[in-house]
Amino acid sequence: MKIVFFLVLSFSITVLCSPLPKYDSIFSFGDSLADTGNFLLSGALKFPVIGQLPYGQTFFRHATGRCSDGRLIVDFIVAGATALDSKFFYDRNIGQFLWTNDSLAVQLGWFNNLKSSLCSHKQDCEKYFKRSLFLVGEIGGNDYNYPFFVGGNITQLKAMVVPLVVGAISSATSMLIEEGAVELIVPGNLPIGCNAVYLTLFGTSNVRAYDKNGCLKAYNAFSKYHNSQLKIALDKLRQKYPHAKISYADYYGAAKRFFHAPKHYGFTETLMSCCGGGGPYNFNNSARCGHVGSTVCSDSKGYANWDGVHLTEAAYRSIALGLLNGSFTTPRPTFSPIYAF
Repeated sequence: MKIVFFLVLSFSITVLCSPLPKYDSIFSFGDSLADTGNFLLSGALKFPVIGQLPYGQTFFRHATGRCSDGRLIVDFIVAGATALDSKFFYDRNIGQFLWTNDSLAVQLGWFNNLKSSLCSHKQDCEKYFKRSLFLVGEIGGNDYNYPFFVGGNITQLKAMVVPLVVGAISSATSMLIEEGAVELIVPGNLPIGCNAVYLTLFGTSNVRAYDKNGCLKAYNAFSKYHNSQLKIALDKLRQKYPHAKISYADYYGAAKRFFHAPKHYGFTETLMSCCGGGGPYNFNNSARCGHVGSTVCSDSKGYANWDGVHLTEAAYRSIALGLLNGSFTTPRPTFSPIYAF
């Protein structure tokens, strides 16, 4: 099987039994939730901590550029990127906070540049892409993180940013279908109100701001709003392209399970970061994971939060299992849950 990744370079799976997935290639577009090393290779930061331990310590035993202690969702089922172009953020005076300019449009440009090495004619490309799986995301989370972290409010982002982000994802999906893609998976956003960075920055003494799992209700509601708008957009694409199979991957629902019932999924701690520099949720912006002053938990398998922004391999594995068995993928994709992790 040939694997071609944009912000994702490789993945590892163990096949339990045959048959193998039908795909000849897998194309993945996304941000740090899907990046297996491109951000590190791009040189976006001079000394990126994701290029050194403790990142990668659980599975690879060395840093790979993944923003986790081990594997990501894409590693099981088969950083810093945005859905919107960097100009959007620079025009609003928050461009200085961008980690990378490799937006979704830039990644689509990489895809177009690569086509000539995969197929020479339109008909050949269409045949090739019909045998490929396209993962369009997760992306969009950073489009919200950047403005939220500099004081943007939920109402503003719902009105001004969500339509643009959803539109960018929809347009990218449409473009890929026009190129010949027939099977695509488009993930929604995770419950950001359960992230240690959000809990630290936007924590409050108002107990009513939290749900029974300790997550910030307003920010989780925002994630759900984004996801609802994305599903509406995907429904429109299904009507426009009835020949294509466009599956929605419910990252939110798959993740919310272990925040709601941690022990059932093997977790002892879901809100506190495994790697961080102290504080109620072990997230300290002055001593982030990998920086001086940070420490790492003794067993990341019991934690869902890795560094306050990203999840652990154990959490990604749990989400991937939910997608593979079809519980959180609509409609269910062609691949079957034949993998042993």
